[in-house]
Amino acid sequence: MKAEVFFTPAELDPASAQGAVVVVVDVVRATTTIAEALANGARAIYPTASAADAVRLAASLGREDTLLCGERGAVKVEGFDLGNSPVEFTPQVVGGKRLVMSTTNGTTALARVQDAERVVTAAFTNLGAVADTLRSHPHVVVVCAGRGGRFGLDDAVCAGHLLRRLGRERDMNDGAHSAWALAGAMAPEVDMLAMTEAGRAVIAHGFDGDLEMCAQVDRHSLVPELRDQALVAASK
Repeated sequence: MKAEVFFTPAELDPASAQGAVVVVVDVVRATTTIAEALANGARAIYPTASAADAVRLAASLGREDTLLCGERGAVKVEGFDLGNSPVEFTPQVVGGKRLVMSTTNGTTALARVQDAERVVTAAFTNLGAVADTLRSHPHVVVVCAGRGGRFGLDDAVCAGHLLRRLGRERDMNDGAHSAWALAGAMAPEVDMLAMTEAGRAVIAHGFDGDLEMCAQVDRHSLVPELRDQALVAASK
């Protein structure tokens, strides 16, 4: 069995992931928000690489039951219905809705791997559910969204905790060994997230409460899976 971790989307050669389950991680905040939205009744989430693509897709889907969601630099895109704060995605707001989402890092990472055979997303909030889904799979590739094309500590620590749930009996690349070691030194806690670049940016814009949710381990038991260019809750 094989496990690989790539700390930025650019490190991944898509051809090397053939036959693997690809896991995209953007703890602060996209994959946390995706899990929260689906758990609270969103029908599907359509990730897009750019805000302009999101606007066009939302218009084609029909705005009566579609919400535009996303941020740039941690701030809601002007004219969008929601930003990227998981606490906004309540059942009252997203229940029964389709969401079109564009974020600085998370949806960019998803665009990079959209042609993979199977793509799921993970955060601390659905860590156990994702681990259960992956445990018997022979090849797991974890792609960290990072921050602006650079290493992001929050995503790397989450990747390591996911690998620890899967067990050491896998053939791991250097990224996986590094993530494993980081997870051994850092727990999924608010203080850890607050010290990261992503966490500091969120706090600077007044979204301190988001980190409380991002740090909640196993809050949800669902696995968001990319199907026909939309993220939906995978059937159990």
